[in-house]
Amino acid sequence: MGKVLVFLFDGMTDYEITFICHILHSDAGKDIITVAYEDRVVKAQSGFNFEPDCTLAEVVDLDTEGLILCGGREVDIKPSLVKLIQRYHGERKLLAAIGTAGTIMLAKSGVLDEATYTTPLTQWSTKYQYVYGIQDPFPRDNCIEKRLVRDRHIITAQSIAFLDFTLEICAWFKLFQNHQEKHAFAKLIKGA
Repeated sequence: MGKVLVFLFDGMTDYEITFICHILHSDAGKDIITVAYEDRVVKAQSGFNFEPDCTLAEVVDLDTEGLILCGGREVDIKPSLVKLIQRYHGERKLLAAIGTAGTIMLAKSGVLDEATYTTPLTQWSTKYQYVYGIQDPFPRDNCIEKRLVRDRHIITAQSIAFLDFTLEICAWFKLFQNHQEKHAFAKLIKGA
C-alpha cells in the first residue's frame, strides 16, 4: 500500500480532487495523507472543513508516491512547498495539479520549465500579480490549451477536467489493465 500526499489550503477547490482521492483510497488501497502548512482546520470553497493529517515539515522524510495539488483562487506558496515539489520532481514522483492554484504551485516551483502543461490561466493579469505577489511564473512556450496534459510524471488539468484528471492519475498508478479498460471506465463516469 503506497502513500499519496494531498496539499490543503484555505479556499481550495475540493471538488477537483475528491473523486481521485476516493478511488486511490477505496479502490487502489493507497493511504491519502493530507498536509498543510499548519496543524489547523482548512476551509475549502465548498464550505467543508478539512483537518490535515500533518504539516509539510512532518512529511520531509516520508516515503510517498506522489503529490496532488488542487485549485483555488489563491494560495500562499511558501519555500517548504516549493522544496517538496522540486524534490518530488527530481525523484520523478507523481506531481498532479489541477486548476488555478494547483498549476501556479508547479510553475512557481520551476518544474514546468521543461515540461508541457495546461492551466486555466491563459494570460497573467495584474490581478494575479497582485494576488500571488509574483510576475507570470508560467513558461508560456510550453503551455498547451487542452483539458489535460501529461508530461512524464507531471499531470496538469483545467478546473473543469476533474474527471479526466482522475482517469490520468489512475493510469499513472497503472490501475487499468489496458487502454480499453480506461476507456470503459471513462465512459462509465462521464456517460459518454
